[in-house]
Amino acid sequence: MENTLAAAPGNEEQLQELHRTMKARARRKNRTQKGVLVTLNTFMAIFMMLPLLYAISVALMPANELNSMAMNLVPSHPTLENVKNALSQVSLGKFILNSFIVAGCITIGQIITCSLAAFSFSFLEFKGKNLLFMLVMATMMVPGEATIISNYLTVSRLGLLNTYTVLIVPSLTSAMGIFLFRQFYLSFPISLYESAKLDGCSNLYFIVKILMPLTKSAIGAMAVYTFINAWNMYLWPLLVTGSDSMRTVQIGISMLNAVDAQSISLTMAGIVICMLPSLIIFVVGQKQMIRGMFSGAVKG
Repeated sequence: MENTLAAAPGNEEQLQELHRTMKARARRKNRTQKGVLVTLNTFMAIFMMLPLLYAISVALMPANELNSMAMNLVPSHPTLENVKNALSQVSLGKFILNSFIVAGCITIGQIITCSLAAFSFSFLEFKGKNLLFMLVMATMMVPGEATIISNYLTVSRLGLLNTYTVLIVPSLTSAMGIFLFRQFYLSFPISLYESAKLDGCSNLYFIVKILMPLTKSAIGAMAVYTFINAWNMYLWPLLVTGSDSMRTVQIGISMLNAVDAQSISLTMAGIVICMLPSLIIFVVGQKQMIRGMFSGAVKG
């Protein structure tokens, strides 16, 4: 009986029409949900970017517009004069170069040291491995302010003040980087390492030729995270450097305020200049960073 009703021409047309109606409703529902999500995300993005957009607006705003009684959110006559003054009044170009050198060396150094340490904690077997790893992780609970004076006294006795060495060497490794690489390495089976050893592969060759190509996402995440942190260092470079030739970019911003405390647009121009490199690196590497942060979260 049911087969007879389904085979009837009228019933078949009704079923097709009902199917088309349900598909149309599902498409409208999906479009509505996507539209709502896109709208909410757009408003949230604009809201989160308002401080950055206003900083750029102030950096391009002439002083007479900024200091007027009117509420000028967007410059009516944009100018690059504030940018030129920020680059000329202090050695901002030299500070940016110093920050690039320091941040770049710290990034490369942490990738090397953290990957080697993580390899030891992941693939090698030795007494006290778990205890040593717990001690490394425990260092993350110690604030940098608690050790900064003792570190300063140490590098001062070694005669390393006001050099690139004192800016780079204390940050050449991190517990966060070791943990990130270790979690990523644990997703690989131990048989991969054992097979390589049977083929006569040394530990260093295994890391460089096998692990590194397989951990590009983790390396990308580590590079972005480390570079931004190193770029934004302020207290340690302020403490261990005394000449303009060794100052980093974050100290240069405070020096702009000291040169002309009344010129907010000059300080904002310096902030925008110094923020652009880290912002560009974050935007370019954000997908790699997210992929690397989560790729080692599930073992197997």
